[in-house]
Amino acid sequence: MHGVVTAFAILNSILFVALAVSAGLRWRSRRDRAAGWIALAFLTLGLIVTTGRLLPAHPHALLDKAGLRVEIELLVLFPFFLYRFGTAFVPPSRRLQQVVGVLTIGLTIWTFALPHFPASGEHRPPAFVFYIVAFLVHWTLLSSVVTFRLWRAGRDQPAVARIRMRLLSFAAAALTVAIIGTAFATDTSSIGAAAAQGLAVLAAVAFLLGLDPPQIVRAYWRLPEQLRLQEAIRGLMTLAMTRAEVAERVLGPAAALVGARRAAVFDADGTLHATLGVSPDLARALADRPAPDGVVRVAQPGAVMLVWTSPYAPFFGEDELRSLESMAALTGVALDRVRLFEEEHSSRLALEHANAVMTNFVALAAHELRTPVTTVHGFVQTLNHVGDRLSEEQRHEIRIALEQQTARMAGLVEQLLDLSRLDAEAIDVSPQKVVLHERLAEVVAVAAGTRAAEVELDVAANARAVVDPAILDHIVTNLVTNALRYGRAPIRVTATANGAQLRVSVEDSGPGVAREIEATLFERFTRAGVARDRVAGTGLGLSIARAYAQAHRGDLRYERGQPSGARFVVDLPSV
Repeated sequence: MHGVVTAFAILNSILFVALAVSAGLRWRSRRDRAAGWIALAFLTLGLIVTTGRLLPAHPHALLDKAGLRVEIELLVLFPFFLYRFGTAFVPPSRRLQQVVGVLTIGLTIWTFALPHFPASGEHRPPAFVFYIVAFLVHWTLLSSVVTFRLWRAGRDQPAVARIRMRLLSFAAAALTVAIIGTAFATDTSSIGAAAAQGLAVLAAVAFLLGLDPPQIVRAYWRLPEQLRLQEAIRGLMTLAMTRAEVAERVLGPAAALVGARRAAVFDADGTLHATLGVSPDLARALADRPAPDGVVRVAQPGAVMLVWTSPYAPFFGEDELRSLESMAALTGVALDRVRLFEEEHSSRLALEHANAVMTNFVALAAHELRTPVTTVHGFVQTLNHVGDRLSEEQRHEIRIALEQQTARMAGLVEQLLDLSRLDAEAIDVSPQKVVLHERLAEVVAVAAGTRAAEVELDVAANARAVVDPAILDHIVTNLVTNALRYGRAPIRVTATANGAQLRVSVEDSGPGVAREIEATLFERFTRAGVARDRVAGTGLGLSIARAYAQAHRGDLRYERGQPSGARFVVDLPSV
């Protein structure tokens, strides 16, 4: 049994020295607080097993006795350093900090104050027994805190981090049991001593795997999450048809990869496409700011991910965080692919719409111009061939008809010219101070003509605004003409000016706009229902009116009248 104990002791020395080297290299690469404490802990342990083999079993020389006390002090400090590592991620309560500090300082003083440390087999005085009990209580308390914290926190972590944290948790508990077993073992060659040394070997192996597991082991632990990640990537490239779908598909697996419960995905333009467990407002607020503690920002061409990780993720999930960068890069590619598809689709729809507009324009020009041109041509032929045989009354009727038809052609040509100028953004806006009542009364009189009595004007006599009078005339003329053409009397024109904005509304008492064309009401050539067959028109008036309002940095909108009718409201900035 002595040979087994010796073999275990040598193996422990090798493993703990390897742990010290591994922890030191990890601290050198990371330089964070957790890596620093774990490096101190395992460096301390490495020194313990190294110097322990150099010290004699029964030290008598002063230097040997001092070395023994230093070794025991290192045994006191090891669980303290391990405790500081376990609490570096989430700070403990103030009371626990105070208790641990008092115990560690008290035990350190006691270590150097004891007059004698009996060797194995020697009589142990009561003071030394109490010291051993305090030592074990101190070690057990600190290792229990580490064990409990790491084991409990590992429940919410991804596979690799969870297994690593639980291996460290098991190792801390196993090493504590091994230390207690060694302390109570009276014979270093007994089965109990061999069991304690074997348990220490298990603790050392668990510490090594928890601290820095080989890549092949990590890949095996990560396999289930990797499969889910691959499935999400396939979905990105084959199933997602919109940018929101791309973000939603990637968000869950990406968050699970690092054990996060909250995450958000933005595209390269900073547009938020999906969130998980976090409000969109909070995600947008952090989009352009430095990421606070606990939030990891992964920025790749085409995509930015914000992931609310646990405090343990940077230490135990460094590979997963690097995988998150690859996931963000693939997400950026998928978002860009969908963006190009959306742009192509929008361009195709725009071309189809432009083609439809052109077709409507050709049909409108052919229909609207053919009728008056044919009529005018017929009247001119009548006058040329049989004009001398017509009565004065007949010639007068022909002149009236010619005037009406040419006026109709002139109106259509003027609308087409308006459209061309608006499309070319060639409208000059020249604001002037306008007395609203006078101006609108003139516009209504011209637009309504003989039907002016059907229009009610509700404008304060002293109301004034600084707007472009020509644009105001165009808009109100179109609205009043439409109200008389498609609605019923009375027509109400109201205007208010508050110094910064002019609002004019035109409301009729007719049936209102058909619901099926409300969405396209301001598009060119929009006409529907009975109005198309009953009332002559081009479907351009509202489109031109809104374009004039927008050229003036305003807008025109439609509202349903109460209880019936159509109400058009134009807002123009008064400058």
